[in-house]
Amino acid sequence: MSKVILSVDDSPSMRQSIKLTLAVRGYRIIEAVDGLDGLDKAQQQPVDLVITDLNMPRMGGLEFIDALRQLPDYKGVPILFVTTETDEALRARAREAGATGWLTKPFAPEVLLKVVRRLLE
Repeated sequence: MSKVILSVDDSPSMRQSIKLTLAVRGYRIIEAVDGLDGLDKAQQQPVDLVITDLNMPRMGGLEFIDALRQLPDYKGVPILFVTTETDEALRARAREAGATGWLTKPFAPEVLLKVVRRLLE
């Protein structure tokens, strides 16, 4: 059975890029347009990995991670933070919230695939 990945990003092109990169490798991708949508979808179906952006309307990435980590089923699910931000304080805050990894945009598809494989091992 293929691993299920929740991709949370308000940019349709970024969600499409993530989906194209990972779906052809056999991963099943569920897309969400912001943190609230991601939280709703995460509660509808368990996922093996979450990939989330930082800056999104309604609920941003940090708030999304905080809320997701409150759900018993998501205490140990890896969360990959994908953003254009490079600030170390923000990285520390993301780790405190429960992010497992960090990837800076833009990124090469091969880099995303390598990080996802590592997080799902």
